[in-house]
Amino acid sequence: MKFMKLAAAAASTIAIVGASAAVAQTTNLRIQTHYAPETVSGQLAQQYIDDIVAMSNGEIQVEMFYSASVVKSVETFDAAATGILDCDMTGSGYVVGKNSAFQFVADIMGGYETPYQQLSWLYFGGGKEAAAPLYNKFGMELIGWWVYGQESFASSRPIAKVEDFKDWKFRSPPGMETKIFEKLGASPIVMDFTEIFTALETGIIDGADASGLANNVGLGLYDIVNHANFPGFHSMPSDHLACNKAVFDAMPAHHQTIMKVAMEALALRTALTFEKKNAEAAAQLREQGVILHQWAPEELAKFRAAAQATWPEFADTPEAKALVESHLTYLGQLGLVSN
Repeated sequence: MKFMKLAAAAASTIAIVGASAAVAQTTNLRIQTHYAPETVSGQLAQQYIDDIVAMSNGEIQVEMFYSASVVKSVETFDAAATGILDCDMTGSGYVVGKNSAFQFVADIMGGYETPYQQLSWLYFGGGKEAAAPLYNKFGMELIGWWVYGQESFASSRPIAKVEDFKDWKFRSPPGMETKIFEKLGASPIVMDFTEIFTALETGIIDGADASGLANNVGLGLYDIVNHANFPGFHSMPSDHLACNKAVFDAMPAHHQTIMKVAMEALALRTALTFEKKNAEAAAQLREQGVILHQWAPEELAKFRAAAQATWPEFADTPEAKALVESHLTYLGQLGLVSN
């Protein structure tokens, strides 16, 4: 009798486990990033994918596209919103044309000094709450950020002070950056991330605002030009993971949580990795004869003044104004601007 009860209990347990397995949902995602797989950021993106697959016990499966291989970088957001892709792992700087508010999610420029400060605005300064309606308006859900720190230029001529920007033709992402650098005398040319190498090689541009120092090395930019600035100062873009809202809303709650928490892990891993990788890249570049220019405080102040003077010009929608106010409040709390 006892044996029969144990057998019945075992059968019941097996039935429950079998039923649970039967109802387990699988999430299949197509995600595109503009980063090449061999760059540091490309490798970190792959680590994120590995993490969410492992944490979901394989319930989340991802088809990952690197180097903007499905659509151009600037088209990734729309491709995700319309169902060609499911998620965009580039950055909102590519969609500033939709609403200038995206600029203040992408790269405020001349604001925060470290990735940790910028990330703290997103998670503890009201940033995510302020940005969510903006993404939702276009059928997308902001999952999180990964911020690698200040970017460095790649240039065929010295970029050591504001005066050096005069008549300097360089690749620029779209948005507020073009306005700031035009004011400083430069000639920004907006082009896709994937076109930078050829444009430098052929002399169409004198330099490029591409990425952080280590990523620039991974792209091979310093095989063509021999000037960089380090540490960086001008730009600290927040790469995002944003997914089609309908796709994300249909995911099981635990899949949603896995993706969000894994993004927080990616954010920390990215910031810490680039602390090390950029220092290693700087040492490598010095050895190969690339000249690294460190800006003096007074030159940095000139740039920050020009950048902050441009913020109001892009705060031309209710969403943009709200985000600028949010940033200024938090920057004031951090002592980075005077309220």
